[in-house]
Amino acid sequence: MPIKTEGSWRARLFPNNEWALVLVIAVECAIFGATGRNFLTAANGFEVARLGVELGLIAFALTPIIITGGIDLSVGSMMALAAVVLGGLWRDGHWPLPAAVLAALGVGLAGGGLNALLIARFRFPPLIVTLGTFSLFRGIAEGLTRGIENYSGFDPRFLFWGQGYVGGLIPTQLFVLVSVFLFYAHLVHRTAFGRSLRAIGFSAEGARYAGIRVARQLACLYVLSGFVSALAAIIYVAHLGQAKSDAGTGYELMAITSVVIGGTSIFGGHGTIWGTALGLFAIVILQNGLRLSGQPAELAGVLTGALLIATILIDRVVRRPKAPQVAQMNAEENTEVRNSQIAVLSIVILLAALIVAGSNWFLINSLRRELRSATGERATAGPAAHRTVIAMMPKAKGDPYFISCKQGADEAARELGVELLWDGPTELDPAKQNEVVEAWITRGVDAIAVSVENRVGISTVLRKARERGIKVLTWDADAERDARDFFVNQATPQGIGYTLTDEAARILGGRGEFAIITASLSAANQNEWIKYIKERLAQKYPDLKLVAIQPSEGDRDRAFAETQTVLKVYPNVRLIMAIAAPAVPGAAEAVKQAGRRDVKVIGLSLPSMCRTYIHEGIIESIVLWNTRDLGYLTVYAAQAAATGRLKRGDRQLEAGRLGRVEVADDEVRLGAPFIFNRENIDRFDF
Repeated sequence: MPIKTEGSWRARLFPNNEWALVLVIAVECAIFGATGRNFLTAANGFEVARLGVELGLIAFALTPIIITGGIDLSVGSMMALAAVVLGGLWRDGHWPLPAAVLAALGVGLAGGGLNALLIARFRFPPLIVTLGTFSLFRGIAEGLTRGIENYSGFDPRFLFWGQGYVGGLIPTQLFVLVSVFLFYAHLVHRTAFGRSLRAIGFSAEGARYAGIRVARQLACLYVLSGFVSALAAIIYVAHLGQAKSDAGTGYELMAITSVVIGGTSIFGGHGTIWGTALGLFAIVILQNGLRLSGQPAELAGVLTGALLIATILIDRVVRRPKAPQVAQMNAEENTEVRNSQIAVLSIVILLAALIVAGSNWFLINSLRRELRSATGERATAGPAAHRTVIAMMPKAKGDPYFISCKQGADEAARELGVELLWDGPTELDPAKQNEVVEAWITRGVDAIAVSVENRVGISTVLRKARERGIKVLTWDADAERDARDFFVNQATPQGIGYTLTDEAARILGGRGEFAIITASLSAANQNEWIKYIKERLAQKYPDLKLVAIQPSEGDRDRAFAETQTVLKVYPNVRLIMAIAAPAVPGAAEAVKQAGRRDVKVIGLSLPSMCRTYIHEGIIESIVLWNTRDLGYLTVYAAQAAATGRLKRGDRQLEAGRLGRVEVADDEVRLGAPFIFNRENIDRFDF
């Protein structure tokens, strides 16, 4: 019987069943093309590619490492370290920006070299080594910035590499991604070096006996990984316009997911660069399509996770040791059948998940139509009348403060008969805010309202929205003035800062030390409040001393830990001023557990989060506004701006149950802040 010397064309072109991903992407495009507005456009195609640049760079660097049976968990942390080195040398070291960029790339090479030394020279396990450098690099980045420093204000020529477009359509950073893809595709698939990686993945000891210089090959890969991670950090900084120690958080896991979904075995031995590219775009298209279809973005994580687990299990089944074979031809045929069946099963699983996503979209929209019919809402211009679409973004969807705001926003949307899209990051993440806004621009919404986490980072994309004719509002926290049409101001920053300072002075008798627990030092609104707190201290309370400003990153547990640190480092502190909703109860719990009855807590938070501590006497008072009214007013202002009822120069706005609210130039003002204390807090339920 003739010996079979080469596989079928499918096996040669798609050695790891990458054809299944091609079908998956086609199905995604078909579903989202039908359910997502403007999904099948050239602009959105380039936008999808742009969203995957930083992640794609890391994924391409990880592919050959995983082919060898290794792993590099430090890539995201290396992004953070390279980013803060770039920002610090440029701003604080006064280095020319090109020199700072080269230094950041040098840091990447050094970090990759450290991994290479420990893995290739001393033969330590890659998982353990890179888990250690994962913490090391992130820790150094946080140490250099104290976890709070934010570098911004970069030269527009540098920002062009992350925010610019060639010909008004092609993202500049896409050229970087394509260049790195071509480099790795040539390295892995067209060189003897690349072919040796598969031998190392199957058996490193066997590769050594075959004369392959395993240590040198591995060292090159880890050094390259560090360099490409630093390159991704540079693109990331240019994209967001800021450098901070949280850059690249979680990127290592998403990059590994892209590689494994793309057919590279997590156990080593086989994989392709184009498979990784397909895995990357399968994930990015899923995220983009869900947003354009009005689906919850969290569904992308569910589907991606399910697909990743299925991929690893399938790979384990395929690579399971087989019994001694009697007939080689029959064994090959059985293996081919099993692989095909598994690939088909993978497609069926993902198709079912995507069909569920599509059916959910149709179900939600049908329910919305039924609810509008039940409440007597009718289109005023017949069935073809345009329904205003308002896209509203909080800083973090899970924050109780913003959950309360959403209740008011939903109420206003029902009254006005508008479609409200509520989406955003689940935690403070300026990069994710930019990503969501880009999706809304592609969808072509009528108005965008954003609670801004980073003023500089988001202003570029908001300007882009305005250029496309979309009305842009900010609420709760402002962007650059030329990046939006109106700011819905819950209270003036001066009013908030002065009220907090006056309350602190009243409690301390005008004398003593206090500390501030803020959200993050890049948060625009908190920084404005702190500015006016300092101004009020200088003007009226010279004996009040602000000794520390610590970030909580919008997390109650982080606020708890930061307050504990403040109480130990500054034992004379008699008041904690927490100016983020979760930070107030976090600080109060720290004071309570420390048994410091001489320390009081004040701040900005929700009555429902602080009621118990106020009755216990730990929190003296909180300053806030009606958060439901803030969400309510934002939707009314956005609808008025989108329909032309709100224009610059107007003095007031009719806002439903709120009546007439003040409009001052480009600000829509909710009103003065309110002080909640033991006497009145039980009258409020939000």
